[in-house]
Amino acid sequence: MYVATLICKPDEPRLNGEIIASVGSKLDHKKIDWLAENEACDLYFDDPVQGFEVLWRGLQRMRIDFCVQPVLGRRKQVLLADMDSTMIQQECIDELAAEAGVGERVSGITARAMNGELDFEAALKERVSLLKGLPISVIDDVLNTRITLMSGGAELVATMRKNGAYAALVSGGFTDFTQAISAQLGFDENRANTLLQKDGKLTGEHGIPVLGKQAKVDALNEIVAAHGLTPEDVIAVGDGANDLGMLHLAGSGVALHAKPVVAAEVALRLNHVDLTGLLYLQGYKETEFVNG
Repeated sequence: MYVATLICKPDEPRLNGEIIASVGSKLDHKKIDWLAENEACDLYFDDPVQGFEVLWRGLQRMRIDFCVQPVLGRRKQVLLADMDSTMIQQECIDELAAEAGVGERVSGITARAMNGELDFEAALKERVSLLKGLPISVIDDVLNTRITLMSGGAELVATMRKNGAYAALVSGGFTDFTQAISAQLGFDENRANTLLQKDGKLTGEHGIPVLGKQAKVDALNEIVAAHGLTPEDVIAVGDGANDLGMLHLAGSGVALHAKPVVAAEVALRLNHVDLTGLLYLQGYKETEFVNG
């Protein structure tokens, strides 16, 4: 059996019986299960049919996300999450660059790297070099004044962990940020690159090896092996080209507000909703959510 999940933003609860009936008739659905009133709903059906893309486009125009997946195994035992523009709303290196007076130059490189137009490692090296001489105290300033959590992230982590899942934050960014965000959201572990420092300033260099696309895949494999699980037991979420490896490998790879190159390759796409959408995709009801 398959399930189609329709989700809208918590502050735009526009799902109603008419929309669900219309979509359900096209799927020849067998069962309806409301996960949150006017916000999230599951439609169960037996056989995959053609026309999902047409349905998806129509619902996107209404700012409603629409994802189809097998019912079996949809609730996962590992959360593997990117950080920048996923668990937080910013790109940390761009915010550091703004403090260093090279924000526009660095953000342009970041955008191209996240869309797969540049080699990730080379782009990281170039951007970090532009931070040379920046006082390390700026890192705390950025964390305190520029970084904001993505809505729904605390509930996502807390709810999955309460239900026995393991949560890992795996970022192509920097440990100075992942350690703080991981602690704030309650992740079990975090992995990221390191910014090298000397005499209270950034050296313009990063640690080796670089945590990029393959390192995220390696992290997924290492985590599931350590817990006696398989990649099928993982729900992974990210938005950039360096996330594609883990999104393809995970049992559920979710593209959240993703760059075009990512959205084009990932079946589970959430373009409008917040991170609680990952809970709805696993069949959690709003009444099961745990406040982070």
